[in-house]
Amino acid sequence: MAVRCAVLDDYQTVALSTADWSAVTGDVDVTVFDTPFPTPDAARAALQPFEIVCLMRERTPFPRAMFAGLPNLKLLITTGAANRAIDLPAAREHGVTVCGTGSYGNPTIGIVFGLILELTRRIGFENARMKAGAPLQATIGDDIEGKTLGILGLGKLGTRVAGIAQAFRMPVIAWSPNLTAEKAQAGGATLVSKEELFARSDILSIHVQLSDRSRGMVGAAELGLMKPDALLINTSRGPIVDEAALLAALTAGKLGGAGLDVYDIEPLPVDHPFRRLDTVVTTPHLGYVTKQNYAIYFRDMVEDIRAFLDGKPVRVLGG
Repeated sequence: MAVRCAVLDDYQTVALSTADWSAVTGDVDVTVFDTPFPTPDAARAALQPFEIVCLMRERTPFPRAMFAGLPNLKLLITTGAANRAIDLPAAREHGVTVCGTGSYGNPTIGIVFGLILELTRRIGFENARMKAGAPLQATIGDDIEGKTLGILGLGKLGTRVAGIAQAFRMPVIAWSPNLTAEKAQAGGATLVSKEELFARSDILSIHVQLSDRSRGMVGAAELGLMKPDALLINTSRGPIVDEAALLAALTAGKLGGAGLDVYDIEPLPVDHPFRRLDTVVTTPHLGYVTKQNYAIYFRDMVEDIRAFLDGKPVRVLGG
């Protein structure tokens, strides 16, 4: 009898066409879910029959209660090499093997500068106007050359962003809790204090991981330090920024704008104020969504399944 496998949150319905699943076709019966579950209870009910579940990043959380409600689950696969929405200790306690996949490059970086350029040059806005028949431009762009880019978190992604900013001839400053002047300089930035980062940045881009320490790191006090025409870019995780404080700053005109690819609740509710503010550019968590990344994700999912069935699991997380 074939092992039942669920592939979750395949919004574009490409999981089965992006990779060659023939290595497991004879042993695995795959069911694809292309929309989010409305509630955790709905997810548990739908996934009861499955021995294998494949996750797309953090779209469907797997806390302890999820493992407790899925006694048939034996293998959980997440795209990428980490997924903070999975309770790994709970997985071990319930005898579930958790595996990851590889990934391609750093596609989030393109979204960072796409958001910056849309906020400053209004490319998509003017494209929509032209498609609607407008003959001439309605906006006056703002050149980013010479503007100071602040980077909150100068790790791998932050360093790549700093390098591209230099190509735009933008001065780069950075801060994170453990950043040193030497590491900042090596990453193409100047170390400043946290307060100075927010006060001096014309554009501030967030590149810290979500943790108990970083949750709410950007709140009303930090936003209050920013210039009234400054821009905030968040492609990391929504809860790093206090959403209520950001909305208050934007609606009061105390911040020039925001480019957001991540949110407290995803998908972003259709009635959310971010969708209506002219000063906010929103994208539906596109940071990791590229053809190259998906090709590796789903190829490695198939490899993970085959290896597990053969008794030799690969890319095991937390073990």
